Amino acid sequence: MLARLNDPIAAVATAPGRGAVGIVRVSGTGLGPLVRGLCGRDLKPREATYLPFLDADGSALDHGLALFFPGPNSFTGEDVLELQAHGGPVLLQLLLARCLAAGEETDAATGRPRLPGLRVAQPGEFSQRAFQNGKIDLAQAEAIADLIDASTEAAARSAGRSLGGAFSREIHTLRDALIHLRMLVEATLDFPEEDIDFLQQADAAGQLQRLQAQLAAVQQRARQGALLREGIKVVIAGQPNAGKSSLLNALAGAELAIVSPVAGTTRDIVSQTIQIQGVPLHVVDTAGLRESGDEVERIGIARAWGQIEDADAVLFLHDLTRAGQPDYQAADAEIRAGLAGRLPPRVPLLEVWNKSDAVEAASMPALPEEALRLSAKAGEGIEALRQKLLALAGWQAVPEGVYLARARHVQALHRVAGHLELASAHLEAPMPALDLLAEELRLAQNALNEITGEFGADDLLGVIFSRFCIGK
Repeated sequence: MLARLNDPIAAVATAPGRGAVGIVRVSGTGLGPLVRGLCGRDLKPREATYLPFLDADGSALDHGLALFFPGPNSFTGEDVLELQAHGGPVLLQLLLARCLAAGEETDAATGRPRLPGLRVAQPGEFSQRAFQNGKIDLAQAEAIADLIDASTEAAARSAGRSLGGAFSREIHTLRDALIHLRMLVEATLDFPEEDIDFLQQADAAGQLQRLQAQLAAVQQRARQGALLREGIKVVIAGQPNAGKSSLLNALAGAELAIVSPVAGTTRDIVSQTIQIQGVPLHVVDTAGLRESGDEVERIGIARAWGQIEDADAVLFLHDLTRAGQPDYQAADAEIRAGLAGRLPPRVPLLEVWNKSDAVEAASMPALPEEALRLSAKAGEGIEALRQKLLALAGWQAVPEGVYLARARHVQALHRVAGHLELASAHLEAPMPALDLLAEELRLAQNALNEITGEFGADDLLGVIFSRFCIGK
């Protein structure tokens, strides 16, 4: 495994498919002979050179730009060669095959292979090299994938800030303060006979409180960043003909689902991702929930319940035009009981009453205070629903300082908060348990180190870089 980590690697670095430009990238140590074999000459570092890319017989496979970045001043920290050619898939595979073959050819100047052991890179391996060589930390490596996969402008900008190190700097600040406090505690443990009370003199309690306040601010921004990256899944549920498909169309601003007065028209899942203030919401329209003798509709209803159980939020849609009908109320009560039995307590349920345009104001039924009235057909109340969905997701309008975060980052920060809470309890005890206090601070430090991938002999074992998706 260690030998493979030191192998020179090559890959097509641009997305599959046709394009104006495609890039083949090589990373390793001592690329000079390979550069001469492919380009017919040495290259000036960090300067684009237009030249032919040579095949084994000296003919040109293509003409393009070659760039050479000597290590450690490169993305991976190793020597890096980039060949920017025309973006045809066949041509790029020919260039990649030529790089691999040239690596095994004998260099006339040395009599040895130009770049022995050159192999095709695994997915994410260029980023992994950058991490291993200290060019980026783990959070920044993950931000590369997040920047590539960003589905909204806000997510892309936030991923760029994470890649630039904004999130990592916050974690380093927390860790430095934690290390300082831990040093004070361990000094007290090491020299118990001293008359000076190190912890009281250094205001250890105040330091811990300030650390907890800083952590809370980072947690809030990380939750917002995770929301920008992941979004939330919102499932629209209700009886047939309540207007679920119309509501999906209204939220998406497009005719995605078939709208018909015939009950049971929607028999399968229809989903669409929409953006509200840059937050992706994955809205799912489901089959109307009822007893049905139609086999296909029963399958659709079973799938609807499966989507509901997997939702981050559920919109329970009602029909205002049938609000007073006993059979409709009984069916709604049955669905409500099913939702109560299947939804975890953490999943919010929003009651929405549709078709307000078809009901006279004087005959409008009394509704719970938190219920929303709207007309999916006329577009009334749709904006209020969008804002309510943002509130349910936990989104808060924040300035440009949000950085993209992942669920594992949020979970790690939550563990840090738990360890600091226990540390505070140990510190405030009538007879402070300093050994337990030091242990909680150590565990909190380890959790922070998991985020950036910085581990030492004192840190938790078993966290492996390949456990995380790290991009290209």
